[in-house]
Amino acid sequence: MDISGSYFIPADKQTVWQALNDPEVLRACVPGCETLEQTSDTEFEATAAVKVGPVKAKFKGAVSLENLNPPNSYTISGSGKGGVAGFASGQAEVRLEDGQDEDGASGTQLSYDVDAKVGGKLAQIGGRLIQGTAKKLADEFFEAFRDRVSGDEQSRLEG
Repeated sequence: MDISGSYFIPADKQTVWQALNDPEVLRACVPGCETLEQTSDTEFEATAAVKVGPVKAKFKGAVSLENLNPPNSYTISGSGKGGVAGFASGQAEVRLEDGQDEDGASGTQLSYDVDAKVGGKLAQIGGRLIQGTAKKLADEFFEAFRDRVSGDEQSRLEG
């Protein structure tokens, strides 16, 4: 399953890079994330509760950052097991480029390409539902990430 997307973040590339490597920011932005612990400079262990169609599962897994090219790009690789629900694994290529929004404000264009695999009960649900759920979760993550990095999170909570 392949998913890709791009988001404009109204912050400089270095700020976005630092946030992408901050366990507290990631924990706050990953949908369903219950724990995210950094085990080395480039490795994390995580627990997340996810619902895909009729299947609910708590996934435990490991995530590693590879091919680091600060502050321009890296690869996130991970795998997790969700008990009887099955497993998920994959990697995402994340790229940061200087960019501008429609109004000409400068910031960072974050682009990603994900290649993911699922097995077990999850694989029986159907590719379209899994793909749709994965894209929805990615959108939720990047919207929360953008809000947090740009400072819009507090104004959104107050409004």
